[in-house]
Amino acid sequence: MAVYKKSYRGYEGPLTRERSRFLIIPRYAFEEMRRSRFFTSFFLATLINPLVCALIIYLHHNFSALEVMGIQPDQIVAIDGAFFGFYLGFQSMLAFFLTAFIGPGLVSPDLANNAIPLYLARPFNRTDYVLGKMSVLLILLSIMTWVPGLLLFSLQSYLEGTAWLGDNLRLAAALFLGSWVWMLVLSLLILAISAWVKWKPIAGGLLFVVFFAGGGFAAAINEILRTKWGHLINLNHIVGSIWIWLFKGSLESSGGAVFFGVQRGEELPVWTAWTGLLVLCAICLRLLGKKIRGVEVAP
Repeated sequence: MAVYKKSYRGYEGPLTRERSRFLIIPRYAFEEMRRSRFFTSFFLATLINPLVCALIIYLHHNFSALEVMGIQPDQIVAIDGAFFGFYLGFQSMLAFFLTAFIGPGLVSPDLANNAIPLYLARPFNRTDYVLGKMSVLLILLSIMTWVPGLLLFSLQSYLEGTAWLGDNLRLAAALFLGSWVWMLVLSLLILAISAWVKWKPIAGGLLFVVFFAGGGFAAAINEILRTKWGHLINLNHIVGSIWIWLFKGSLESSGGAVFFGVQRGEELPVWTAWTGLLVLCAICLRLLGKKIRGVEVAP
């Protein structure tokens, strides 16, 4: 539209609140993901485990159903810290695969198409951009991990009584904090990888490399130097150590199931595990800060 015609009018409609502007990004991201049948099918499949866990909790308090099924009460898994720890570990494993699938496409397309200046040219700073991209993952992973986890805890508390609730409040806190530890680390890691690797398949593969290769290098260091401090570069071991502390040791050697195994005697001091995660998050934020810029300065 030609400026000299003086027919241009600025936008006079309502503005999104400054504190919630970052939520614009996940709103459009979810609309795009909804078109993917694979994503929809996989995401719905991740809710099977919570349903199975809810069924186990229900059977614990329904002896008539157990008699019909021919199952003795002592043959069902106990509802304790190990039960909720296994639930969290299994869901976190699925969250890892989901992140590897959708995470690489969050930042790399914007960098490849020079779209970052278009974001930052609006009332939208770098913090809003990173929070918006992170919230895509955090919302999805929350629905997979701590939200159904607390619902399971509430179901068990309702059926077992207030006495059980009072004795096991730490489990609810462990479910919530343990989920957020994993979600934040996973989100920052994949966003940093996506910012530096523009090809999405390679970016997703690098997440697997960081996760699995770290464990291999840690085992090699421990074997050569006869120590256990090599686990500081093993992400699943660090997370498992923190989970054991959160669940007050009730996970024993399972360390949160499947990916997060911690062998007895190989546990790291909890302060070193927290320090390792903080250092990793700081590195990821630093890498993001170098790429998320309004302009690119040529040398």
